Amino acid sequence: MDHSIRLQIEAREAASLAPCAALSRESKGRARPEEKCPIRGAFQRDRDRIIHCKAFRRLKHKTQVFLAPTGDHYRTRLTHVLEVSQIARTVSVALRLNGHLTEAISLGHDLGHTPFGHAGEAVLDELFPGGFRHYDQSLRVVNLLEKKGEGLNLTHEVLDGIARHSKGRKDILPADLSELPATMEGRVVRIADIIAYVNHDLDDAIRAGVISDSDIPARLRGLFGTSPSERIGSMIRDLVASTSENGGERLSMSPDFLAGITELRAFLYANVYETNRVHGDFIKAKKVLRELYEYFLTHDDHWEKMIAYPEETTRARMVCDFIAGMTDRYALDLYKNIFLPKPWSVM
Repeated sequence: MDHSIRLQIEAREAASLAPCAALSRESKGRARPEEKCPIRGAFQRDRDRIIHCKAFRRLKHKTQVFLAPTGDHYRTRLTHVLEVSQIARTVSVALRLNGHLTEAISLGHDLGHTPFGHAGEAVLDELFPGGFRHYDQSLRVVNLLEKKGEGLNLTHEVLDGIARHSKGRKDILPADLSELPATMEGRVVRIADIIAYVNHDLDDAIRAGVISDSDIPARLRGLFGTSPSERIGSMIRDLVASTSENGGERLSMSPDFLAGITELRAFLYANVYETNRVHGDFIKAKKVLRELYEYFLTHDDHWEKMIAYPEETTRARMVCDFIAGMTDRYALDLYKNIFLPKPWSVM
């Protein structure tokens, strides 16, 4: 088939994107070479593969902050990655970076997240030999677990962005560039991730009645604005303006905004994530996953191997993949079926 459409897209990228942008035609490629798509660039193809994979669909029933939410308007892990993608693409377009690469990394960065959010990650890190990190699991998902063991065969640039998107409570913009993804697009996703979650977690916490608007420090309300859209918009504008003013080769924010986002993150930890109301549910969720993990180390009923594993794969590794892939509701239903007594029906 004629590849002229893809070649035109790649030529437009080269002519219009910033010098520091990642070009599709200059990708470092895939682990398994394959014929190029006639009408899509390499990063477009990766984005599409991620959207159509099973792990992406499961994100709609995985916790962001509030466990197994029944309210229609609470965020889930799926809406989180969509919000990250929107923010990251807005920044990328403004800085003339590759929006397709930014989208692919954004949509794939949390594919390895456990049920029950960071509570699930913490318990698997405790139980699984060698520890557990959701970004490493995301790589297992796209490299091995999807497509019955074939993986998605994504480009090097997307894999790099997924592997190095996480920052925990570390510096938002570290001085050491070795802590960051290799591409500017991957670095945009990293900061878009925190812009998204400090804002939507704040919004959800207010909706849940855990905090109120008046609890937000007055300095932060004055700096960022008082509504979710004002806060997100002001953070994006500061990031784009500061980066552009400094030459566009390295992401930067004004000192006030950088300190403000760091303070807002600390406020959420102290007043939302670590409060009894939220943390109490995390303790219960850890119990559920701990008992499921220990059960499946020795039982095969309800067992679902994710792929035909290589012979040397340990049972613990397979159980870890099984648990990490569960949605909140699947884990709760499975726990109920295995550990809770069922009522007898007498006719």
